[in-house]
Amino acid sequence: MTIAISEPGKTRIGWIGTGVMGRWMCQHAMSHGYSATVYTRSKEKAQPLLDLGAQYADTPKAVAEQSDVIFSIVGFPKDVREVMIGEHGALAGAKPGAVLVDMTTSDPSLAIEIYQAAKAKGVHSLDAPVSGGDVGAKNAALSIMIGGDLHVVEAVKPIFQTMGKTIVHQGLPGAGQHTKMVNQILISANMIALCEALLYGYKAGLNLETVFQSVSVGAAGSKALEVLGPRILARNFEPGFYVEHFIKDMGIALAEAEKMNLALPGLALAKQLYEALRAQGYGRKGTHALMLALETLNGIQR
Repeated sequence: MTIAISEPGKTRIGWIGTGVMGRWMCQHAMSHGYSATVYTRSKEKAQPLLDLGAQYADTPKAVAEQSDVIFSIVGFPKDVREVMIGEHGALAGAKPGAVLVDMTTSDPSLAIEIYQAAKAKGVHSLDAPVSGGDVGAKNAALSIMIGGDLHVVEAVKPIFQTMGKTIVHQGLPGAGQHTKMVNQILISANMIALCEALLYGYKAGLNLETVFQSVSVGAAGSKALEVLGPRILARNFEPGFYVEHFIKDMGIALAEAEKMNLALPGLALAKQLYEALRAQGYGRKGTHALMLALETLNGIQR
């Protein structure tokens, strides 16, 4: 099935989910000339986009009825299922030739299910989770990992380019989600090291500002240290990415690993530490709030 290359002023986009990242991603596409119809469960979260000219729809189905390419970035796999292939989901309103693009981090098996359901209706589907957090979303610098048919990826790529800098087709449906699991596994251990190292420096009585200057430029440096290190030092634990969503991602990765008979003890440890953080009431804080759980574990009050 042929598909037209996306063009500003011609291709209509739909956007489902305007949270910490989705709002900025949609806004970047709009700023490049794509008209948008949006849906979010809390309409007030869509207000910045409505102020810029987006239209609001009452259901994902209604979004799809007005759109050529429909994006979603929501919370959990159950949300993806509801907004994409539920009774009032995007697929129910999508016309033949339309494209569904789920950018939520979700189950690879669900991505395949959506692809197959869409194909049966003559609709295209991509799984395209992202990495980069709120900073990457605001700066249009996300890494976008895509599973699905290559010719569909190429057709949607002009829109992806409005919101990301690294856009890579990873393979068949579900491959984007599997790649995001690799990403989350890498982050999980890195976050433990980041927080434990800064906690060690604090307990040793060091000036963490000067410590940061020394360690951030060598082999110990990382994107997490660069972006989240200063937030930890400032005691700013507001989310670029929610703890509860990270726990969801680690759970998906562990479940997929079990299917492949893989033992990933480091990932399992990270998930347990984050579970403890959520139990302390910090599920809606950023992933770098792991520092708070480690402080509690060590009896440190700050």
